[in-house]
Amino acid sequence: MNRVLIQSPAFVHAARRFVKKHPPAANAIREALRLMTENAFDPRLRTHKLKGNLADCWASSAGYDLRIVFEFAQQGGEEAILLLSIGTHDEVY
Repeated sequence: MNRVLIQSPAFVHAARRFVKKHPPAANAIREALRLMTENAFDPRLRTHKLKGNLADCWASSAGYDLRIVFEFAQQGGEEAILLLSIGTHDEVY
């Protein structure tokens, strides 16, 4: 099931900042986002539900210490993924 990715302004800002500091991560981010559109629960993403302040959110891995925080949403009657944040484990949690 292919899902549409919706990038929040905060995600776009964080992604630009992260890639500027870590240019090699751009390919890993692109690959993780591609996998998310096909299957958000692909084992390579290590997708997991979050707790606490982020209890309505999910996180996927885009590399050793790179996380993408997102929510499942609806857009035009179809399931979508709202990308909320990206960064290292400590930056996003």
